[in-house]
Amino acid sequence: MKNCPQYWDLMFACWHAGLAAVPMNAKLHAKEFEYIIGNCGAKASFFDPTEFAQLDGEPREPVAVRPDDLAWLFYTSGTTGVPKGAMITHRNLLFATQAYFADIDKLGPGDAALHPAPLSHGSGLYGLPHFAAGAVNVIPESGGFDAAEIFDLLERWPNASFFAAPTMIVRLLASPAARTPATLKTITYGGAPMYVADSLRAIELFGPRLYQLFGQGESPMTITGLPQSFHANRTHLETCGFARTGVEVKVLESGEIVTRSDCVMAGYWNNPGATAQTLRGGWLHTGDIGRMDEQGFLTILDRSKDMIISGGSNIYPREVEEVLLRHPAVAECSVVGRPHPEWGEEVVAFVVLKDQRVKAQTQDLDTLCLSSIARFKRPKDYRFVAALPKNNYGKVLKTELRKRL
Repeated sequence: MKNCPQYWDLMFACWHAGLAAVPMNAKLHAKEFEYIIGNCGAKASFFDPTEFAQLDGEPREPVAVRPDDLAWLFYTSGTTGVPKGAMITHRNLLFATQAYFADIDKLGPGDAALHPAPLSHGSGLYGLPHFAAGAVNVIPESGGFDAAEIFDLLERWPNASFFAAPTMIVRLLASPAARTPATLKTITYGGAPMYVADSLRAIELFGPRLYQLFGQGESPMTITGLPQSFHANRTHLETCGFARTGVEVKVLESGEIVTRSDCVMAGYWNNPGATAQTLRGGWLHTGDIGRMDEQGFLTILDRSKDMIISGGSNIYPREVEEVLLRHPAVAECSVVGRPHPEWGEEVVAFVVLKDQRVKAQTQDLDTLCLSSIARFKRPKDYRFVAALPKNNYGKVLKTELRKRL
């Protein structure tokens, strides 16, 4: 179902009944629904508010559940292969809620959370600290993301916060309805790296009310964070901050980011092989490549599978993308590797222009790259496209771009 008030009724009903909830994004394909429902072995499915407006049955006493009981099967977004069900326990959800209070905001009954992003993922997780504090959870009438509606709701509900993927923030900035909200509390953003150029534009419009987070479904929303104060000072924006309260984070020699805390999942549903591989050594292996400076600030370079190896040298696509986005004509871009008989791989950039009628010269983009990064990292080919392929959570599907090559 789309975001709606009944969503929360069902979530808490599941938990009070001692059941595990399996939220699913309404935008998924029918085959994806079929896979998830079959994989988790659901005994009941609720699919549209009009279908369960009237629920029959006698009320029952809440079941006594333990902290380590399963609460939420959080299916990954499946950018590669089939999605896996991360087993999130009540302890995990409580830890994430308390980390919100410790690191992001103190909340109370005078605050509100807007939910333009799917409740089946990040936005739903951040509804929980608002419930815990007696704050208001606001479901947009559209049931989804509408920039003009969001700006109107920010005026209607004082001290409102919301979670957004970076692509959503870019759309807010580009909206004709864009304006600086008077009483906005916080925008938390994550799910993919935010380019520095976009962060600076967001700070200009919204002020220092942004909190960047790095998390995964396997450690929901809670690995590292970059607080509002760093956005105010415009420092460390290229990083995703430092370890959250009660969370350990380190970068292995291979460059992979690993974490452990009470937020880390119990494992993958009915997938002991993937569980053993991902939780080996007592750490959650994120699959992300990064580096950590002496102060503990973590910079995500890329997913390990997206790293390009050309002539024996590692090239991180994000590094090239950050440079290309400085060009005034470039709206979005994504860099991937293409097989090369001599070098192994070569760099190719897919570019979306702000105005499709205005052509950006590849020579200008080359010059920009050569002024900032090593020559071997610059794209050997530029593909100008109308849009980048994305999944339902706004993540660019680099697998699709590689297929095009």
